[in-house]
Amino acid sequence: MRGLQFKRQQSVPIPYKGIRLGTDLRLDLLVEDKVIVDLKAKEDLSTIDKPKLLTYLRLSSKHLGLIINFHVDVLRDGIFRVVNNLK
Repeated sequence: MRGLQFKRQQSVPIPYKGIRLGTDLRLDLLVEDKVIVDLKAKEDLSTIDKPKLLTYLRLSSKHLGLIINFHVDVLRDGIFRVVNNLK
């Protein structure tokens, strides 16, 4: 039996007008090379957290991302799904 494959702190380059910017983005987790997981531990998600994950999805050409916030009483209340409508 094989477990899920994942990579921690996966680097994602930032292209701008055909030039790669100096600093890469870092994904918390990339699961099965398909799902980006952004881990949080804060009282409230900021308004930038979901758009940030969507940017990660677009730059890495992935479709699905999850934000998991561990600073909640019940974990299911801290899980948010973000979808990149690839075009």
